[in-house]
Amino acid sequence: MLLTVLANIEVVVIIRAFGIEQTLGNVLFAATFIISDVISEIYGKKEAQRSVLMSLCASAFFLLLTLVWTHYIPAESDWAMPAVRTIFSITPRLMLASLSVYAVSQLLDVWLYQRCWDFTAARSGRRESHLWLRNNFSTIISQAINTVLYTLLAFGGMYEWSTIWQIMLSSFIIYTVLSLLGTPVVYICRKCASKNE
Repeated sequence: MLLTVLANIEVVVIIRAFGIEQTLGNVLFAATFIISDVISEIYGKKEAQRSVLMSLCASAFFLLLTLVWTHYIPAESDWAMPAVRTIFSITPRLMLASLSVYAVSQLLDVWLYQRCWDFTAARSGRRESHLWLRNNFSTIISQAINTVLYTLLAFGGMYEWSTIWQIMLSSFIIYTVLSLLGTPVVYICRKCASKNE
């Protein structure tokens, strides 16, 4: 839940890394997909869906708070309110884009994870096999959809198309690399959960 809220704050900042413009929130947001895959792997589809819904509720609550923050009347000695208003005045747009796209992409990720698990288990005869495939397949497909939808909804009309394409490309590359790097994390979590059973 916390990662989703923090990623929605960081997404406001555009950075240039590896020669491409990208949002600062990419890494934190990518981590949410690894977490949902771990929950799917260890606790199943219903718990993974529940964690997605809890993150959506946390983000919606944060959205309401930011709307309230921007309407406070600051004291004469205040120096922070202009920055708060600048950052959080676009937060409703970003958060609404994030909430809708997060719901679609995360629930799709959970669904694809389980479908891929059923498919590989039926083929191999073992539920434990092909973790790397279900983890990466579900995450990469759902992240591709997430990247396109979120970038268009959040940044369409705010930036030039060249910047929007760079954000899409960099986001998808980061999500794909982190998905691949996160696979050992899912294996470790599953092994730790098996030891505790």
